[in-house]
Amino acid sequence: MTQAREASSATSRLLVSLIQHDPHIGDLVKAVVPQVFPWVAFLSREDVREFVDELVSTIKAADSIDNPAPVAHVIETWRHSAEVLADPQLAAVLTAPSDADYGPVPAHEAPE
Repeated sequence: MTQAREASSATSRLLVSLIQHDPHIGDLVKAVVPQVFPWVAFLSREDVREFVDELVSTIKAADSIDNPAPVAHVIETWRHSAEVLADPQLAAVLTAPSDADYGPVPAHEAPE
């Protein structure tokens, strides 16, 4: 487990450093993202850029605390966004402007 963690950490640091060192590497990463995450086809170009930027910064931060969970969360969240956008009816409902105000959300009380 320690060896796998060290290899993952080194790979993360290398990727982040390459992207920060040369803007062309960042462009290359954005170009290959659809091969790694095919579901980005349902995101806009701007959303793909945001996904990559968030993913890279989260990889760096998660490595610093030795916890890959935030990286998995970023990927899962963006994948769910793509799933919504892949369904035109659902996307229309969720992105439609709305003036509805359902009032304040009551505070959640912990069970006793």
